[in-house]
Amino acid sequence: MTDAADATVGLRSGLWVPPFDELADPVLLAHLAADAEAAGWHGVFVWDHLHWRAPVRRVLDPWITLAAIASSTETVRLGPMVTPLPRRRPAKLARETATLDRLSAGRLILGVGIGGDGSGQELSKTGEQLDDRLRGEMLDESLEILTAAWSGRPVHHHGRHYTVDDFEFLPTPAQPAGVPVWVGAFPGKSKPLRRAAKYQGFFPVNLEHPDQLAEAVATIAAQRTDPAAPFDVAVELEPGVDPAPYVKAGATWWLTAISPLTLSLDHVRGVLRDGPARL
Repeated sequence: MTDAADATVGLRSGLWVPPFDELADPVLLAHLAADAEAAGWHGVFVWDHLHWRAPVRRVLDPWITLAAIASSTETVRLGPMVTPLPRRRPAKLARETATLDRLSAGRLILGVGIGGDGSGQELSKTGEQLDDRLRGEMLDESLEILTAAWSGRPVHHHGRHYTVDDFEFLPTPAQPAGVPVWVGAFPGKSKPLRRAAKYQGFFPVNLEHPDQLAEAVATIAAQRTDPAAPFDVAVELEPGVDPAPYVKAGATWWLTAISPLTLSLDHVRGVLRDGPARL
């Protein structure tokens, strides 16, 4: 999240990895995160999935992995990118996010989205909601609950999908304003862009070119109630791609595009050693 400590950094760089197969070891990922911090990276993020299509077989839990990363680092931002809130219980997630933010001394960023079934049938195989519109409703309700929970005041939520009746969530996150939320969304979808405008960041899904990003960023900017409030735009780019056109279009973070189908520890270590993006 853009703040006084980050203001001089320019484009921030996040090592973003699927915790699958060769990387399905929380101790290994904790060591990689510490190495990334030492190499000057600004963030370490992990995918949040229960299952992935073949040939992937081994998949880590992201939250326990992030706890290990938080304990092995001091400065990098960290978080799930993105977690499908409709398959999570928001009251449980409120506890988890506050606890992880305290463990990391206020470094958590929560990436969120509606999720999907295409990459590993993790919704259909576990009996989760398959309707995109209903998952969108669930996402919005979950975010309302999380925002209220992070305030420390009693939560009174009676929605279509969730109920939290006069429940207080203490301790609150270490970050006084709560955990920053980055909303994952397809750039051309109006409702997800409106959702992103209500929170602290935007993570475009399947971004194709800088002009597409610039259009989405302009749409979000026109709908934000406080244009002066910090807001991040995180773009997924292949290592070696020139980030300058994306920065001009509004990007504040670069996240490494690493395919789970060609994932190898040597490749990730090479990306890590190459270091953050330089403009």
